Amino acid sequence: MSAAKTIGFIFIDGFADWEYGLLSASAVEWFGARAVSLSPGGSPRKSMSGFHLTPDRSLEVAENADLDAVAVIGSDHWASNSHPDPSPLLKAVAARGGVVGGICAGTLALARSGLFETARHTSNGRDWILRHEPDYAGSAHYEDLPYAVADGRIVSAPGSAPGTFALAFMKALYPEQEGQLAEMKTLFAREFTGAPARAS
Repeated sequence: MSAAKTIGFIFIDGFADWEYGLLSASAVEWFGARAVSLSPGGSPRKSMSGFHLTPDRSLEVAENADLDAVAVIGSDHWASNSHPDPSPLLKAVAARGGVVGGICAGTLALARSGLFETARHTSNGRDWILRHEPDYAGSAHYEDLPYAVADGRIVSAPGSAPGTFALAFMKALYPEQEGQLAEMKTLFAREFTGAPARAS
């Protein structure tokens, strides 16, 4: 994989506006990554708040051979009967050692792809994920937590945890950047603790 890492963000209609900003902006601004937007067919999408997105690419595996990581952003449509299937892309990124993450209902895409089979993970609640995917492989590894869970290069989070999702995702992608990751964590935590920002 290249030194300048590329992260794909998967968006479908109704995507949650608050779930990707901390991750995408942190990746580009602080880590020098490149963020690209993806959608089924590469067609425009509308967010939960009504904002319009014109994606860079489709979900085709061949079109995304350069991805070092991929994040599935939540939308209520992931829980519908007409949800798209990004499994080929998610599996391809995982197979080459890339980071694959899902937040909120985006975790359903990882469950359907079999990526939770051996990985500890979380979502919007144990009952919630089992209601939508009652037989998914790896359900025994579910952890009912209010923050992101990373197991190797598989990252998951409830929709209420975009901060820890961003941090866990970046830690999985840049494990060697301990100082930058600590600074990122401290900065995010200031909103809740009021503590002065420190690198450690």
